[in-house]
Amino acid sequence: MDNDNKKTKEAPKIIHENEGHILELIDEDVQSVNAFRSQFKEESSPVVRNNEVKIEKEKEEPTTKKETFNENGKRKIDLQHSKVLKDVDETQFRQYQKAKYRVRNFYKEQHEKQTMAYNLQARINFKTKKRASMPIWTALCKLSKLIDDSDPDTELSQIDHAIQTAEAIRADGKPRWMQLVGLIHDLGKILYFFDSEGQWDVVGDTFPVGCEFSKDIIFHEFFKNNPDFNHPIYSSKYGIYEPHCGLKALMLSWGHDEYMYYIAKGQSTFNDQALAMIRYHSFYPWHREDAYRHLMCDDDYRILEVVRDFNKYDLYSKSDLRYDLAEIKPYYLELIEEFFPNELVDF
Repeated sequence: MDNDNKKTKEAPKIIHENEGHILELIDEDVQSVNAFRSQFKEESSPVVRNNEVKIEKEKEEPTTKKETFNENGKRKIDLQHSKVLKDVDETQFRQYQKAKYRVRNFYKEQHEKQTMAYNLQARINFKTKKRASMPIWTALCKLSKLIDDSDPDTELSQIDHAIQTAEAIRADGKPRWMQLVGLIHDLGKILYFFDSEGQWDVVGDTFPVGCEFSKDIIFHEFFKNNPDFNHPIYSSKYGIYEPHCGLKALMLSWGHDEYMYYIAKGQSTFNDQALAMIRYHSFYPWHREDAYRHLMCDDDYRILEVVRDFNKYDLYSKSDLRYDLAEIKPYYLELIEEFFPNELVDF
């Protein structure tokens, strides 16, 4: 009887302190866990000894285009070449220390609950459930009922933000596929209306789990109550990952980015740049604060420039401006039809 119970209750294999490897993949298609395709070996991976990591000499970063910084040490974003963003004051955005309590409370809950265990289960749930089938535009309209608790820069609904982003990209003459990315980049927030546990597992900045939480993550102090914060492996610099394993090998905190990335990857004709914009646009510690360089591979530097180009529209197009949906709907329906072959999309 006991043996039978053990068989039925057996959980996915998770790394233990006395083992030299981590879990086998549940399914090749669940690519957020393909960090685990590189087995964690004591002999060849970063060696964990009393929470310290011994590693070979750091790889040199590929050169990227010259960057400039403001008086606060923050990277200056090039907005001067944008017709719609050139007069924006970038210092007025992401002012988290001045944000409303709802923002601070959101990040406290998110940082405490986004664990390795939760993220594994979330990906199993994604793989094994179909929540709804509907046209992209119908799904977008549902976002009119969602105000993002993590966002200090807007009080408008998420469909307003989606249109603002898309229209800014369109005004600057960016490719049609990028305009559509602007429209749907946050469409994964529809997850909130299905089986989310709250906003904490849907919205907000993203970050890798399974390794040390970077101090460049907003409200880093709230991680102290996360069960992984003092884990002997998950709290180390490299954690379950190998040096320069690449972003594709990382398990990013579950939310609308990962959710929509998988939907678009499987049901659209988007290129890899479009998919990267969707997947990494909320990964602010990486594309804004330069964190996690030790996990990047060479190709990630190309992706970094792509995501930064998109992010300026995502962030700095936020305003009180509201568009007439009936007026712009025909244009975007045409774009949706161009890149999503099936009218009904499985969410």
